[in-house]
Amino acid sequence: MKKIDKNEYEKRLNKITQIFEELVVHADEQATYRCPYKNRFDHCTAKFGCRNQRKIKEGTGLLCVGDDKLDYRNAWEIDEVEGIAQLEKSKGTITCDGKVYQLTPGKTVFDYADDLAVQVPTSCFRTGQCHECIVEITRGMESLRPRNEAESFLRDNYRLACQSIVLDVNSDIEFTPLRRTPRILTHIATEDINRKDGTVASLNPIVTRQDGIVYYNNEPIDRFRGHTYGLAIDIGTTTVVANLVDLETGKTVSVSSFENPQRFGGSDIMHRISYDGEFEGELRKSLIAALNSQIMDMCEKHNFARQEIYEIVVAGNTTMRDIFFRQDIQSIGQKPYKSVIEHEYLNGTRSTTSLTEKARRLGVRSNPKAMVYSLPLIASHVGADVAADLVSINMQSQEDIVMLVDVGTNTEVVVGNSERMVAASCPAGPAFEGGGIQYGMPAYPGAIESVKWNNGKISYETIQDENPQGLCGSGLISLLAELRRHDQMSSKGVFADRKQQVMHILPEHGITFSREDASNLAQAKAANYCGQYIVLRHFGCSPQEISKLYLAGGFANYVNVKDAIDIGFLAPVPVGRIVKVGNAAVGGAKAILLSREKRAEIEALAKNMEHIELETTPDFFDIFVEGCQFKPMPTKIIKPEE
Repeated sequence: MKKIDKNEYEKRLNKITQIFEELVVHADEQATYRCPYKNRFDHCTAKFGCRNQRKIKEGTGLLCVGDDKLDYRNAWEIDEVEGIAQLEKSKGTITCDGKVYQLTPGKTVFDYADDLAVQVPTSCFRTGQCHECIVEITRGMESLRPRNEAESFLRDNYRLACQSIVLDVNSDIEFTPLRRTPRILTHIATEDINRKDGTVASLNPIVTRQDGIVYYNNEPIDRFRGHTYGLAIDIGTTTVVANLVDLETGKTVSVSSFENPQRFGGSDIMHRISYDGEFEGELRKSLIAALNSQIMDMCEKHNFARQEIYEIVVAGNTTMRDIFFRQDIQSIGQKPYKSVIEHEYLNGTRSTTSLTEKARRLGVRSNPKAMVYSLPLIASHVGADVAADLVSINMQSQEDIVMLVDVGTNTEVVVGNSERMVAASCPAGPAFEGGGIQYGMPAYPGAIESVKWNNGKISYETIQDENPQGLCGSGLISLLAELRRHDQMSSKGVFADRKQQVMHILPEHGITFSREDASNLAQAKAANYCGQYIVLRHFGCSPQEISKLYLAGGFANYVNVKDAIDIGFLAPVPVGRIVKVGNAAVGGAKAILLSREKRAEIEALAKNMEHIELETTPDFFDIFVEGCQFKPMPTKIIKPEE
């Protein structure tokens, strides 16, 4: 056995010890200044957002751009006594969707959304760049750090969740994400369009497949990847609905719906036009981001790639449609209230008011060669959504006089048949969708949707049978009708006790209804009244002569039609003739996806409609004042000269 040289042994031991000491020093330095989630490739391994995260390439993770100069020592050191004392000092809470969490200093609203398991969208990893995480602060705005430069495009109580740091932990805060999922209306009109099994009687889409090749309008655009899908989208002022359609069978594969995230720009069309003039592009950015998020959710849920979407058909009112297509919308808000596209059509520089654009240019996630088609506009605010409604009810084949009422923030009315049609748009505003009503709300779980007055007490039904939080549109109409029937309110919105300003509807839940609420609803109802009354009169018929009244839209689908007629919200067409066609706009968009013929028909139909600007009617103000009363519309409509 070879004898060990003690000197050499000591030398080597000292060298190894030195190496380990250097490792310990290096490790200590790294633990102090280098983020623990940053790996040796400078990639971020965290499962949460950070301002130092940057995208690399799709599917390859995130790059950490931190400069390793941040001292993390305080992050790992906790003074237990001080921490407990701080928690004891905190008396405030933060609430969202009924969930409550204790406030602690230094956290953002986005951090609390994580704690509350509330989904808030982001694509910039909480750096304030994508503008997607907009929330409405319904209580406690003063407890947050003031807006910074990243939030300069926001007004009122809207904030970016990632930039809203809680400063005062002793006050209560409540917030609501803008992108929420309302009650989804999947029912659409099926007359002559679909079979009972959901397939289509005759398919002739622009997108076809043959011998493993996908064609758009007979031009090869891609190899077959497993599916040939299209999207039918209805962009409403309040909600957006998208149907994923199999273009080979005609079946709807998936239905998606979400609240239009543009609400931070105003609750009605005119406010959004004004907002877009000041902050151009912000409204569109929020809509595209939300839509793309829904598309990716569909892909994950149904196990397909976005590249398998080859065409998108869009319906929407004039403003919503033109925002989507990157058009300047300012002219829509000024007399004569026509879009740039309609002006070009009327000037003869454009042959149609429909639009076709590459999905890639619009930023919509789909096949790189997918196309987006929008149905034509009718005129002014009567937009592509009404054109889609007409497709859905097969207006081109109607021989008898029919009436279409698409109820929303803007209500559209069409009266006629295949030979002649008259249309108008009524700026109803958001009152029946909760805007300006103290306890009004959209049709979310917990919204009261119907009311009955029983011996001085109110019984009710809520969406999904949850505890009542407020009244949605159908509930407001039901309440008004019941108050009128039982002489609790006059036709002018005055309570039986004329001095009473507020009625406690559900005292145990703190829900009230005021004369101010009634006044706001009266004006919104009057707009609907005027549109229907003036269009019927212009066409030359009374409500009794209407063979069918088609009620379109999610709101109208849940309304009790007798209640609506009794307060003058709907024309007094016999109840047996009223047909609820559900989301006719998305149904019409789907039909266009599946039929070249229907596309050609609506292009021709839109060019031959009469349009009325209600405000130019000589007796408009008189009709509006009459319409403000909660009483039925006359069954006989008399022309002024009569």
